[in-house]
Amino acid sequence: MTLIVGEEVYVPDTSAVIEGVVSKLIRDGMVKGRIIIHKAVLAELEHQANQGRATGYAGLEEIKRIKKLADEGYVRFEIGGEKPRPSDIRYAGYGAIDALIREYAFEADATLITGDRVQALVAEAIGMRVIYIPPEKPTILRFEGFFDETTMSIHLKEGVSPIVKKGRPGDWEYVVINEDPLKREEIEDVAREIIEEARRRPDGFIEIDRRGSTIVQLGKYRIVITRPPLSDGWEITAVRPLKKLRLEDYNLPPKLIKRLEEKAEGILIAGAPGMGKTTFAQAL
Repeated sequence: MTLIVGEEVYVPDTSAVIEGVVSKLIRDGMVKGRIIIHKAVLAELEHQANQGRATGYAGLEEIKRIKKLADEGYVRFEIGGEKPRPSDIRYAGYGAIDALIREYAFEADATLITGDRVQALVAEAIGMRVIYIPPEKPTILRFEGFFDETTMSIHLKEGVSPIVKKGRPGDWEYVVINEDPLKREEIEDVAREIIEEARRRPDGFIEIDRRGSTIVQLGKYRIVITRPPLSDGWEITAVRPLKKLRLEDYNLPPKLIKRLEEKAEGILIAGAPGMGKTTFAQAL
């Protein structure tokens, strides 16, 4: 790595790349100079993408955006650092990759960009310059534009027109809201936006991220993202409860109420699609 006197150097960690904050900082003019993507970031994202996890795809798309901005002259772009060992990737959740990136940034006298509060605190404790991007306040995402006060769920699939389920449990219908079939790129963009927002927001989290599927809780929305090889294309289903019910609202027999109060394990909730199984489970 050749240093230029007076040039600012920035090293983002994996959290900053997955959350898509680096390209935003560049476009906003807050980051200028040189961006160095550590090989450990690439290796971790590649590993996640090979497992079919949405976080890996989101991070790789962000690196493409950073590279494009570099090609347009906003910053200089480099890949640096040593390739991590398989054990480093295996123990990424325990901070192994974070430590590699942090040490590299420290030795390069670079500013660390992170969305991880613990990573930021450790870096600050050893005297590093840090740009910490905390979780943002909730914003309106593209998928939310498909919802209105009567929408129970939305169903997006590549090559198919977007469909919404309108009505209430037990009395609903599917409605096509746009005749134009969705392109794969559009579905991927919506999925990436959801993943980035879930990692940033305090009311969002990625519950499951495995090969072919990702389950996200984002505020009041329960979102399932599927992709090949699990499905024949990218799909997104987002469900929102129209009303939050209490157990008392169901007028259950006293004997059943007593059973639920004493022991709620081992209960099977059955019913046709759209009949309110999830709503009942939440009340339970």
